[in-house]
Formats: sequence, C-alpha cells, structure tokens
Amino acid sequence: MITLSDLEGRWHLSRVIEDARAGITGRLEGEAVWRPDADGLVQEEVGLLNYGDAPPMQASRRYLWRSRGGEIEVLFEDGRAFHTLPDAGAEAVHHCDPDLYRVTYDFALPGAFTQVWRVTGPRKDAVLASRFTRL
Repeated sequence: MITLSDLEGRWHLSRVIEDARAGITGRLEGEAVWRPDADGLVQEEVGLLNYGDAPPMQASRRYLWRSRGGEIEVLFEDGRAFHTLPDAGAEAVHHCDPDLYRVTYDFALPGAFTQVWRVTGPRKDAVLASRFTRL
C-alpha cells in the first residue's frame, strides 16, 4: 500500500483529456509537488494545458492528502472530502451532482504512477489519464 511519504516530492505530470461530449482532446504537461503541511501533504499541480483549438493556458490544482485510519484521503483545497485512495484494482467514486467521477490508480510502476478518471453524467463524458513520474 502507498503511503504519504511515498508521494512526497516533485513529479513530472503528463495528462491526456478525452472529452467525448465536446469532441475535444486536451493535453497537459507540467509538474506536481507533494509537500508536507501540519496534517499530511499538499498536492499542487501546475502545467500548460492545450485543449482543442483554444490557445494554450496555464492550469493549476491543489489538493490535501491525509492519512487516516490506515487509508489515504484526498480532500479539496477547502477541506471538503474528494475521495479515498482505492485498493489496487479498485476504483473510488466522487459524486458531483449530477455527474459521477470514478478514479483508479496504479502504483505498480517503478518511479511512476497513473491516475485515470472516468467522468459521466448529463453534463460530462470524459476520461482524464495522468502519469506522474518522479523527478
């Protein structure tokens, strides 16, 4: 099982966004950093997003990672629950009414891991596949 200390540090981030509803493919290249805070880790992503024909734009995200009761919880920046890291081969679910977000992680890669989000609902139909490679 992955621990917070396994994530701490700098990672190269490569993400492909397949938006079936809009018929657009996006790509993000950047960096993700997990750094300690008083309660666990803060994850900050920064990168350049190319999305369809739009001009490239800076994109960023920030999440809080916490170890609680033998599990790793991922929270939004404001402390709201997002999801709990699933066991290998399982998926976690986040309901953002009316859409459903399902995620799987693969930590079996040496020096890298993947995260794949499948987003479905009346407003969305997309797959976001990210690869994090340790720097």
